Amino acid sequence: MDLWNLIVRFFQGGGDFMYPIAIVLVFGIAIAIERYIYLTRAAVQNRNLWNDVVPFLSKGDFRQVVQITSKSDAAIAQILNYGLARIQSARRRDDIEKAMEESLMEVVPRLEKRTHYLATFANLATLLGLLGTVMGLIRAFAAVATVNPAEKANLLSASISVAMNCTAFGLMTAVPILFIHAWLQTKTTEIIDSLEMASVKFLNAITERKPEPAAAA
Repeated sequence: MDLWNLIVRFFQGGGDFMYPIAIVLVFGIAIAIERYIYLTRAAVQNRNLWNDVVPFLSKGDFRQVVQITSKSDAAIAQILNYGLARIQSARRRDDIEKAMEESLMEVVPRLEKRTHYLATFANLATLLGLLGTVMGLIRAFAAVATVNPAEKANLLSASISVAMNCTAFGLMTAVPILFIHAWLQTKTTEIIDSLEMASVKFLNAITERKPEPAAAA
């Protein structure tokens, strides 16, 4: 209970700018949770699907690969479907590679979606904290101008202490959001790299083994 009272007093002592910073914090946490769930699910789906198709790729059974990927909504399934659809009409590796690169360009924005907002929220929280402190200092100096000189020092120190709460809260919001942003970016990059590696392995498989004519049916 003492900790809760301390938090409440800290929040109330920061002034009006504590509320927009709190809103930024809530939106940042919401986006971070949504992105974490989405990226984790995408990574698991891609890994499971790739493990399912690898045995058939190694045997050159592209018909079975088509059946597996057509039933999945994983990102890697979409990329492989683009490549499989071009096998019959375009025998050159470059044509199939371009089709898969086109699909990858569609997948990447979905993986990176909304993550960049976290960096914006971190900067916004810092700036709101500084703005709240500046406004608090302005009010503090305006207030001490009309009080007894003997009370100015105490009133000014108390007012500055309250104003600094806003900057502290802004930084406490910005630092973890910035860390989460970097972590999610790393997780996204790992997924994209895995998709590119899978594409290369798929291209090597179709280059080494001539698919059946009905593979792209």
